[in-house]
Amino acid sequence: MVNGKLSHAALLSIAILTTITFVGNFTQLQLTSALPTIISDFHISVTTGQWLTSVFQLVMGVMVPLTAYFTKRFSTRQIVITSMVVFTLGSVISWLSDSFVLVLAGRTLEAVGTGVMWPVLQITVFSIYPLAKRGMAMGTVGIAMSVAPAIGPTLGGWQTDFSGWRSIFLLLAVLGVLCLLASIFGLRNFSETDANTNTDFFSVALSIFGFGGLMFGFTNIESYSMLSPVTWLPMVIGLIGIIWFVFRQFHKSNPLLNLDVLKNTRFTIGTICAALSFFAFSSIMVIMPLYIQTDRGFSATMSGLIMLPGAFGMAIAQFFGGRALDRFGARPVAITGSWLLLLGTIGMSLVSMDTWIWWISICQFLRQVGMGFVLMPITTWSLNCLEPKDLSAGSAVTNTVRQIAGAVGAPVLVILLEVFTTLRRDSLGQAADAQVMASVFGVQWALRVSAVICLIMALLIYFGVKGDGAGSGRDMTRRALRRMHIVHAPSMHIPSVHMPSIHLH
Repeated sequence: MVNGKLSHAALLSIAILTTITFVGNFTQLQLTSALPTIISDFHISVTTGQWLTSVFQLVMGVMVPLTAYFTKRFSTRQIVITSMVVFTLGSVISWLSDSFVLVLAGRTLEAVGTGVMWPVLQITVFSIYPLAKRGMAMGTVGIAMSVAPAIGPTLGGWQTDFSGWRSIFLLLAVLGVLCLLASIFGLRNFSETDANTNTDFFSVALSIFGFGGLMFGFTNIESYSMLSPVTWLPMVIGLIGIIWFVFRQFHKSNPLLNLDVLKNTRFTIGTICAALSFFAFSSIMVIMPLYIQTDRGFSATMSGLIMLPGAFGMAIAQFFGGRALDRFGARPVAITGSWLLLLGTIGMSLVSMDTWIWWISICQFLRQVGMGFVLMPITTWSLNCLEPKDLSAGSAVTNTVRQIAGAVGAPVLVILLEVFTTLRRDSLGQAADAQVMASVFGVQWALRVSAVICLIMALLIYFGVKGDGAGSGRDMTRRALRRMHIVHAPSMHIPSVHMPSIHLH
């Protein structure tokens, strides 16, 4: 940073990383409108089909802890170029596949290719922007996380209606090639690398078996009883893997995921709040297209259009939420957002067989505005509560927990939807439209459970997000520098203070 401004190389690299992060989030949600069609084409259950969305978050959650290792061991160019090659390969496999297993394999590669991009971007922003401007910077690049959901489901629905769901993967393959070319010709390397850096790959295996086994067991509940080995055995293996993973992180000198940052109470509160919001939010992105298309009979294009305003609301709220964080602090911004998210979820739970379809759009708009005011301010606040040396570990932890919560949220609430639907169908018997009535009943109760989760998050924010962890930008900068023994006089004027500069090669 020169005279308070970033160099052209830094701006270009951030722009490329932001674009690739945008594509990753676009990819994650583009299939939501196409999911009912894919389920029908392959003759699979809803809980099986939702793996196309859940596996994306699960794999990204596993990839995030590796970010610290990758960024130390490999250059930014090596990481990004390799990621885009893997992403493009996965898109091509899904595009050309003739079985659900191959489509799922391609989605897994897409997730591997984009899993490290947001943490790399986040670490880069925190490295080159001064503390006083991080809220603004994170709010700005956060648009990559919020505009993508606006375009993804809508474009995915339109593509599904007019050219089939395979065209979605063709588009992603083309975008992957373009991002690959941009990375090759425009991206610069950040920081130094160390070829001797190692990581704990056994912990990676534990996380895969842990979270993957738990989710696999959950998704089998629909087809098998809880007493079936296909259900309880993967869940037991998953729980053992998760416990072993956590125990190992606390007892290794160089852990894959430095969980010591959770000893910071404020950071832990922020991480839990972000996880709860993702848990409640991600599942609805699967449930509502099923309601709109399967229960109400609207097209995939219409499903995308109904969800469209909310995504733009989130983009706007996230952008201004970062600025509000710098000016007012995290508490008032996050409290406002959490109650908006709760109110919108309660309103959405009131849907019925003849609800005005745009009521869903209004409620989703309210929910996503709330999400925008919660997610980025809470994440920035929690990271600001850490020492500068712990930012990388904190970013890995909060992103991992958030992705895992989102991955688990979809199958859990979809299973609850199926359970409530089955109970209602049994009580209706041979009544006319029994299937639709039962399905709508299941949607209502799944949304009510989601509302309870939002309420817990709102109360946690109200009672837990306090103090000056993310107050005035200048005061935060002064406190951070005081911790680093650079500033001692509290009245010292700080016109332009920034983090240690990065090295561009």
